[in-house]
Amino acid sequence: MLNKVVVKFKDNKVLRGETLNFVPTSDYFHLQQDKGTPLEIHMETLKAIFFVKDLAGNKDHQKDYNDRIIDGGRKIQVRFLDGETIVGYSFGYSPERKGFMMVPADSKGNNDRIFVVKSATAKVEILSS
Repeated sequence: MLNKVVVKFKDNKVLRGETLNFVPTSDYFHLQQDKGTPLEIHMETLKAIFFVKDLAGNKDHQKDYNDRIIDGGRKIQVRFLDGETIVGYSFGYSPERKGFMMVPADSKGNNDRIFVVKSATAKVEILSS
């Protein structure tokens, strides 16, 4: 399945494109930007991978993490080392894993789901629903 993604690196670089071979337990995946050779992206260089509805996004959208995702797993708050905070739901969060998938609690936003790289987080907190 072809996934539209926005890839954010720990050094604040951002790339947009598509991927066919993202696997959460792999050390790398390939990002296809327009035409040309796919880039090999190493997971430990990343902050997060945002699986998006549209690569252009909506710059005017005001984030609102108050949506309740029924059957979405545990409600969590992720604070990244760069200060960004995202609230959402996850079935896969475990402190022992290198990363985990979450669904943001902002259903009107451009992000369908986010793969968070654990080494880019300052704190992951389980919230009460």
